[in-house]
Amino acid sequence: MSVVLFTLGGTIAMAGSAEGGVVARLTGAELVAAVPGLADLGHTVDVRDTRAVPSANLTYRQILDLVDAASSAVTGGATGVVVTQGTDTLEETAYLADLVWPHPEPLVFTGAMRNPTLAGPDGPANLLAAARVAAAPAARDLGVLVAFHDEVHAARFVRKAHSTSTAAFVSPNAGPLGHVVEGEVRMLTRPPRLDPLAGVDRDRLDAVRVALHTVTLDDDLLIDLFRNRDGLVVAGFGVGHVPSELAPVLGELAERVPVVLTSRTGAGSVLRQTYGAVGSEIDLQRRGLVNGGLLDPYKAKVLLRLLLAAGADRAAIAAAFARHG
Repeated sequence: MSVVLFTLGGTIAMAGSAEGGVVARLTGAELVAAVPGLADLGHTVDVRDTRAVPSANLTYRQILDLVDAASSAVTGGATGVVVTQGTDTLEETAYLADLVWPHPEPLVFTGAMRNPTLAGPDGPANLLAAARVAAAPAARDLGVLVAFHDEVHAARFVRKAHSTSTAAFVSPNAGPLGHVVEGEVRMLTRPPRLDPLAGVDRDRLDAVRVALHTVTLDDDLLIDLFRNRDGLVVAGFGVGHVPSELAPVLGELAERVPVVLTSRTGAGSVLRQTYGAVGSEIDLQRRGLVNGGLLDPYKAKVLLRLLLAAGADRAAIAAAFARHG
């Protein structure tokens, strides 16, 4: 029985540089060697170094290729899979993987906020927790998970909510699914899984471009900026509102490409039928915008791009957001 570890660089794998600062230099074997207690996991850890890059440089295709490799690992008998990467984009990459992960075996993402040159680096503890989650029967059939700070989060809910704290990852709408306590994975809740998306054309995915616009006070929006985009996610005020002057602009754009309405707040749902003024959620939906529900803007962008790459029409996109949001 084994847990397969794929490494993608990031803070967890960084070491000092002669030029100053830290850079990704540690291999998976070096990461594993620095984790006390990993030998007591009861499963061998099969290390597979993938690429050592800042997570800001990762692409959709690279993550989908990683999912393919992880899928082959579990098909070959692995109990579960762990992925280490930088935390900057972890909430997006984990959700991207979750949308296409078809297996009951856990696929667990983790990383670190404090690099190994600092006192109290959190990488070893996070890696140990992730390996325990990947090996735990209790973590099966939950999709892609994020193990951080001895908490277990669902990829569909998790957010990075702090730039430096070791407790940066939270799930504001749902809370953690479970915890790692004294080495035991204790799952407290089990949200139902959604069926994975199918039919994503990777060549088409590379060509699909989705923009994200965050609405701000006294905002304007130049529609010409988005004429060469295949879709748009709008992060609106509060429950899904924009300045009234933007409403017809977004409506015009929604006649040509899918426009998804989300909230910039970081928690809570876009409403559907409460406010009726120009620029409110009712008005914007009448103009053709798709309600993003509980999905934050970053996850909505991931979902919309995958749907467009799969050739989904407007009705299919609206139905998908109704399920996932």
